[in-house]
Amino acid sequence: MVKISQKTLDDLEFDAVVAQVAEFSITSLGRFEIEKLTPYALKKDCIKTLNLVHEFVSSFDNENRIPNHGFDDITEELKLLSIENNFLEIEQFRKIAVISITTNTLLKFFKKFREYYPLLHQRSEELEKNMSVSIKINTVIDKYGGIRNDASDNLHTIRKSIQTVRTKINTSFNSALSQYNSADYLDDIRETVMENRRVLAVKAMYRRKVKGSIMGASKTGSIVYIEPDVTHQHQRDLNNLEFDETEEIKQILLKLTAFVREFKPLLEQYQDYLTHIDVLYSKAKYANTINGIKPEISETQNLNLKNAYHPLLLLANNEEGKETYPQSIKMTPKSRIIVISGPNAGGKSITLKTVGLLQLMLQSGLLVPVQEGSKMCFFDNILSDIGDNQSIENHLSTYSYRLKQMNYFLKKCNNKTLFLIDEFGTGSDPELGGALAETFLEVFYEREAYGIITTHYSNLKLLADELPHIKNANMLFDEKTLLPIFKLILGQAGSSFTFEVAQKNGIPYNLINRSKKKIESGKIRFDKTISRLQKERSKLEKTERALKKNEVKKGLEIEKLEYTNQKAQKKLQSFQELYDSNQRLIYLGKKIVALGDNYFENKRKRELMAELFKLIQIENSKKTKLSNKQKKTKIIEENRLQKEIEQKIAKIRKQKKANKLKSNIVPTKPKHNFKIGETVRMDDGRAIGSIDKIEKGKATVNYGMFTTKVSLERLEFVKSKI
Repeated sequence: MVKISQKTLDDLEFDAVVAQVAEFSITSLGRFEIEKLTPYALKKDCIKTLNLVHEFVSSFDNENRIPNHGFDDITEELKLLSIENNFLEIEQFRKIAVISITTNTLLKFFKKFREYYPLLHQRSEELEKNMSVSIKINTVIDKYGGIRNDASDNLHTIRKSIQTVRTKINTSFNSALSQYNSADYLDDIRETVMENRRVLAVKAMYRRKVKGSIMGASKTGSIVYIEPDVTHQHQRDLNNLEFDETEEIKQILLKLTAFVREFKPLLEQYQDYLTHIDVLYSKAKYANTINGIKPEISETQNLNLKNAYHPLLLLANNEEGKETYPQSIKMTPKSRIIVISGPNAGGKSITLKTVGLLQLMLQSGLLVPVQEGSKMCFFDNILSDIGDNQSIENHLSTYSYRLKQMNYFLKKCNNKTLFLIDEFGTGSDPELGGALAETFLEVFYEREAYGIITTHYSNLKLLADELPHIKNANMLFDEKTLLPIFKLILGQAGSSFTFEVAQKNGIPYNLINRSKKKIESGKIRFDKTISRLQKERSKLEKTERALKKNEVKKGLEIEKLEYTNQKAQKKLQSFQELYDSNQRLIYLGKKIVALGDNYFENKRKRELMAELFKLIQIENSKKTKLSNKQKKTKIIEENRLQKEIEQKIAKIRKQKKANKLKSNIVPTKPKHNFKIGETVRMDDGRAIGSIDKIEKGKATVNYGMFTTKVSLERLEFVKSKI
């Protein structure tokens, strides 16, 4: 049974993640459920949710998107349904109808696309498909939010009578209006509406001449508003009918409420289902925002985070356009505890918080921002001690409070525990606090607990080096600038760079030397050795990054060359196919010409048909039967190649023509005075023809089979008329 304390949730800012997830909810109930989000008590429930969220995320990238699941909360309506002889209002029925329609639409969708969403379909199969409620409501209430005329026979009769009476009121009023207007008793505005009734605007001096009830007067008293007696009786009839209508609607709503009441348990299930869908949707949308994935779930205690991001930091940096540095961390039964050391502001705390927060997210059914191939497991308890935790109420110092926390850790710690401690052992005398911290770490180690601690204590670094299942780690620093690189390196302790950072910040060198003399020389040498190793590691990291960069660059160049080669090969193949096709057509053309010549000589029709049929059979035997789609694709490809070739030929011809114009090797030919009957050719062709006609600078050239008109400037003289 998993149980995470509220303090751990607060330390790791889990509430901030929950608030970000809640922003994506589209229903009030969904948001309420998300705001209550905590790690699951049972592992199986969590894994089920993770799979559902993962499945929901996939819907964003395919054509079969999950339909809208929006609805209004009907909790109050469900309570009212429990009260006998009570009825719901029209708007409340519309909310119930929406829930029914939305749920049944989703159930139908998941059944249709169960291959795409097997888990969501399985969840939907738990519900009964029933459209009775929405159908019944829609037979009573129209799309505009009113009661339909045919909701009952009595209502239909009443409304028909109301329409008749209203017609009589309008007819009688218009008659009185015409009568008194012709008598000039009315003001220029003639009429107005008071208390939803049409009244005459009568001049005050003629008020006694108009038969009717006075409804009011203007502010100046010059106009009196009178309802004519001829409409008064009809108005009373209308009032009675409208009362009857109200009573009939009440009866209709009572009957409808009684009908819907029978489906109250089903409606509760529908609302719970849509709320669950909204929670999954919100988690999926959040996963999309942080590039979250479902990692491999390990049955054993194995944690392997590849390029893991702190989600809050990632989103904050994205908004500001800043880079976020991922971390890769691995924890196994043979490497259970990681001791991170190094200077302040290097990223130790954020690395620790990243691991803890991602673990909380996973165990709460949220996808996590890690690289594919990452592996995570489940812990029964996650313990944290992060930051300055002075307790003003209990008058506890930082150290006293942390000791109290360590005592709590000792009670809870086992092989299914993940502990996270920031600045382990601080708050007391370095020697004594360090010794006590070392003892605590040994106990956690003996209990086979998993954990990450950050520290500056050398004895903890040494202990991590001595024990087989504890690993040292450090955050890389640039040895020149002393600025953090924000990269975690496992296997080596980190230096605090205390004196180096002090020197960089302008502390006089003589003061730094005095400080060095005040502490043990062994400790200085130890820290100096760590610092040197860390600088060497930093150099190696830079070299490694440079080599990787060059490798990537070369890889891209190779890929580019391979792509170019493939493209050239493909184009060459296509050209070859087109050439072969054209050669085959030329061959067929020659065969048909030969057959035509034979037929011209011997006039043997049967022989000609036999040869043609034989030729067609031979050609058909070489063909592969293609589908219409393949034929269309082949024609498109051939047309594309033909067009490409024509463009290249046109380009070559243009270039040749330009070169010809540029060269002055060939002298300009003297202009020839062309005459009818002379043999000529065009300047860009080989065909020879004779001039039949010359008119307006153009000649009609006869080529035997056809004639064409061409400008005299484009003709070349061949020979004179014989």
